[in-house]
Amino acid sequence: MSVDQAMFRRAMLAPDQPVPEGLTDGVGRPAGRRFAVYRNNVAVSLTEALETGFPAIRGLIGEENFKKVAGLYLRAHTPASPLMMQYGADFPQFLSDFQPLSHIGYLADVAQLELALRQSYHAADAAPLDAARLDGLPPERLFAARFTLAPALRLIRSPWPLHAIWAYATQPGAPKPHPTP
Repeated sequence: MSVDQAMFRRAMLAPDQPVPEGLTDGVGRPAGRRFAVYRNNVAVSLTEALETGFPAIRGLIGEENFKKVAGLYLRAHTPASPLMMQYGADFPQFLSDFQPLSHIGYLADVAQLELALRQSYHAADAAPLDAARLDGLPPERLFAARFTLAPALRLIRSPWPLHAIWAYATQPGAPKPHPTP
């Protein structure tokens, strides 16, 4: 990435940064207002990507708080891929380290669940194991058999009742869980 690209990227995500020198509008004037609109559109798009990817987090902390957290996150974590469905891969870790929300101990784990759901949804398809293949194996070979897990499989370890918390945050009428480990 060239110096100009790095400066542009920093300015794009930091509203307190000046418009990079040399940017002009369609008639050669400095691109101040146009850059501000573009900067806003990028922030809105990244926030919407996080809202789409982490609806339970939004439900748990509220829309206003989510937008504030998303604004801080997007300024520190630019997209690593042009595929917006992949944006927010490190959002669970961000929440884990985010002091103002540290009193909600399950928040990062719920974000990890939402990320895993999205990754599983977009994972490659795999043919299921034909049970007839196992039927013919002698018992001593069955214990030594190795299986390939489906690409969509994700394992999350958490002391929290994640599914119940996720359901409460995303499904109207779901019972309120006991948010204790």
